[in-house]
Amino acid sequence: MNRSALFGLLGLVSLVPPALAQPRQDPDWPCVQRKVASLSPGQFWTGPDIAAAGDWGSDNDAAVLAQKIASRRTDLSEVGPLLDAFVSKLGTDKDAKDKALTRVYAGVFEVLNGERDKVMSGIGRYAQGQRRMAERIRDEADKISQVKDAPSASDATELPKDQSELETKFAWDRRIFQERSQSLTYVCEVPQLLEQRLGELARMIQSKL
Repeated sequence: MNRSALFGLLGLVSLVPPALAQPRQDPDWPCVQRKVASLSPGQFWTGPDIAAAGDWGSDNDAAVLAQKIASRRTDLSEVGPLLDAFVSKLGTDKDAKDKALTRVYAGVFEVLNGERDKVMSGIGRYAQGQRRMAERIRDEADKISQVKDAPSASDATELPKDQSELETKFAWDRRIFQERSQSLTYVCEVPQLLEQRLGELARMIQSKL
């Protein structure tokens, strides 16, 4: 590996996601999307009081529906008919119906918010791993550069075994680092997608009140 190629590889280490390269309020948040640490049910809900509706987990029908429509395997186009079928079993008591639908929302919020919390924690761990890998790659690049700057290096006709192994490891680590950086772009979108789903489900449930 010649010196200009090595400098080019060193430049690739700078492909760390922005939050890994620049100081932010939370150094473990690598996404371009603004970090919203936690959500509250009221951000998406303007219907009846959630606490007054009772524990959603104690209402089996509401719990089953909440878990089903919260799942991303359930397309949003399926949610309307599922809500209609749920409402049709509730009778004509508007207060009872509104409380039941509120419990459905409470369940949806808890399921999706719990999933989002796990993703947020995973992103933080992912960023820490990338930072450690970036530091390792820089160390490997420094070692390669030191070997090339050694007086005996200019007379060598082929790479010493140790140097060859180091450059192989450097190239492999760099490749993994780049692939993980690209994957992070998609992972960073997940919290926002969950928030969007939560907001849409809240709107659909409230339309049945």
